[in-house]
Amino acid sequence: MRILLPIISFIGLALVIGAPLVYLVGSLEKDLMKHLMLAGTILWFASVPFWMGKEKA
Repeated sequence: MRILLPIISFIGLALVIGAPLVYLVGSLEKDLMKHLMLAGTILWFASVPFWMGKEKA
């Protein structure tokens, strides 16, 4: 589980950063971009508190 949470949070961060970039290129519709950014935000905020800032045992 320790390895899975950072992966999930970085996928969420990639969605938040990547969706607008793909939209600017013209390969994505605005509504889909909004949905992907919302999903990325939820993934990020749901997974980061469980692993970031904690010491590795």
